[in-house]
Amino acid sequence: MHELVIVLDFGGQYNQLIARRVRECNVYCEVKSYKTSIEEIKAMEPKGIIFTGGPNSVYLEDSPSISSEIFELGIPILGICYGCQLMAYLTGGQVSSAEKSEYGKTETEFNTTSLLFKGLPQKGVTWMSHTDYISSLPQGFTSVAHTADCPVAAMENNSRRLYGIQFHPEVMHTDNGTAMLRNFLYEVCKCRGDWSMSNYAKTAIEQVKAKVGKGKVLLALSGGVDSSVLAALLSKAVGNQLTCIFVDHGLMRKNEGDEVEAAFKDWDVNFVRVNAGERFLGKLKGVSEPERKRKIIGEEFIRVFEDEAKKIGTVDFLAQGTIYPDVIESGAGDAAVIKSHHNVGGLPDYVDFKDIVEPLRLLFKDEVRQLGIELGLADYLVWRQPFPGPGLAIRIIGEITKEKVEILQDADAIFREEIALAGLDRDIHQYFAVLTSMRSVGVMGDFRTYDYTLALRGVTTTDFMTADFARIPYDVLAKISSRIVNEVKSINRIVYDITTKPPSTIEWE
Repeated sequence: MHELVIVLDFGGQYNQLIARRVRECNVYCEVKSYKTSIEEIKAMEPKGIIFTGGPNSVYLEDSPSISSEIFELGIPILGICYGCQLMAYLTGGQVSSAEKSEYGKTETEFNTTSLLFKGLPQKGVTWMSHTDYISSLPQGFTSVAHTADCPVAAMENNSRRLYGIQFHPEVMHTDNGTAMLRNFLYEVCKCRGDWSMSNYAKTAIEQVKAKVGKGKVLLALSGGVDSSVLAALLSKAVGNQLTCIFVDHGLMRKNEGDEVEAAFKDWDVNFVRVNAGERFLGKLKGVSEPERKRKIIGEEFIRVFEDEAKKIGTVDFLAQGTIYPDVIESGAGDAAVIKSHHNVGGLPDYVDFKDIVEPLRLLFKDEVRQLGIELGLADYLVWRQPFPGPGLAIRIIGEITKEKVEILQDADAIFREEIALAGLDRDIHQYFAVLTSMRSVGVMGDFRTYDYTLALRGVTTTDFMTADFARIPYDVLAKISSRIVNEVKSINRIVYDITTKPPSTIEWE
């Protein structure tokens, strides 16, 4: 029974980041569709509501909207970007198309008597992303921030506890953005802040106990951060009722299957390793389309688990390390499908278990790591490099073959080794190699080559919902490039990915 703040999703790209920032302020938060009924919202008894941004214009007939009754509930509401314009539009103001759009970093002036900006500087940089603007304020509202081109960069109706911000406080480019959200939560909504991983660990363990009872649980253990933390949580909740099955699908990083087995061999759990590389490669033969790869791997995972469950005997529950970004990126609610995750969008219709246990489903990646520390998990598991469930299948562009897997394993191992030797392995939050489908001409010795181009990817991020490319020193990149070209067959060109998320995703597929 945590305090709850609801984020109503109107289709913006930063919606999950808003939720993450709220949780950073120790307030529990969930994302709901704008189609959620007023009755449902009342029943949830939220301390506050946040309207997200979105790509539409509020005055168009088919744009996402909500009943104006929401403003009569007496619940504090903060509108962000599109959400700010929607609040103005539904409460009697006017929203118009601007002669000059605002995008990116923008100098902004604030009225610090507003509770939103309490204790903050009067000037700062905000991240704008809008074509429309509030041309006429609703009755009872006042402007509490402005820019050179936007007269209403923020507005408030203090007596009704309705607030709107035209910019995005949730992104790192906005000065003091998290502090603004904190002011809304604590100064306006009067939250106490009862959300922590310590509390969540206790709650999750009790919930798993209640759900599982005396049943047997089968865990899909990949050895990655999410499944390792889940194993620790489940072991505390159900002990020897847990069987961990590690499916080596032949698409792991170099030597990783053996490393995972070694890491868990001394745990007080039932550990089973299944070597299924040939099985997965057979299913993937001739498949190039990324979504099909993910769906095939997702279904085959379940089939393997079902086969192993039959050997074990009756198994009641399948446990999965699904986390919140997996759910969102797989198209939950009204969000667009960015990519299907094998443990969300890739599940087949028929699963041979009573139910699925997903205690991490509402957590972001950094919260999962915090939970792992809270549960006493070893540091080398908590801080392990993120690795997608489909493995190297989505880091090989085009059709998967055994030869391509071996090429990428060798190249990726060199990249990761050199990053560690350079002391950058904790500064770069995720880094890996991608074998592209592009071949180009090269020369080695006196011979012409026509081999693969390898892409290197390194990012820095706090939440994996947005990310910047890592500024790896040129001398480190030069050494990596030289080693890969000289030591790995069939690669004659190395490129480094310098795009952010968005517009790109972290993974290539």
